[in-house]
Amino acid sequence: MSFTVRQVTIEDAEGVANVLNPIIVEGLHTVLDTTFTTDEEKQFIATFPMGGVFTVALSEEHSQIVGFQNIEPFAQYTKAFDHVGIIGTFVSKPAQGQGISKLLFQSTFEVAKQKGFEKLFAYVRSDNERALAAYTRQGFEIVGTAKKHAKVRGKYVDEVLIEKFL
Repeated sequence: MSFTVRQVTIEDAEGVANVLNPIIVEGLHTVLDTTFTTDEEKQFIATFPMGGVFTVALSEEHSQIVGFQNIEPFAQYTKAFDHVGIIGTFVSKPAQGQGISKLLFQSTFEVAKQKGFEKLFAYVRSDNERALAAYTRQGFEIVGTAKKHAKVRGKYVDEVLIEKFL
């Protein structure tokens, strides 16, 4: 199967929600605990920081969004962190294992460099081994663990802090 990777448009809101919501409902791979409507996703995309990066992967066969990745500027209250972005990656369960995250990373890294990012940072659930493996394959390094950093469905979850210099 072939995939196309490009920057998000407002028309992608439903597809983004369709990827994200089942992951949230499953409750195993993200600390997000509330699903999003298409209108909420439209609002998120419309107000996404101009300096950020928001990449989507589409199945060429069905023109359907199968994954997305975004980078938001870190701590915009000071210019000291202008070179740092927080990255998140989501791939729909049926599309996992097909190289989509690798395609997303390639495109996102390129755009991130063009926008002046020098370092990417993320928090990944410690029990999300698939995500940790995907990030480390792309050169991210583990810098620490935040114990009981999130509380999902009444259960504490540790988050692994990772970073990559572009």
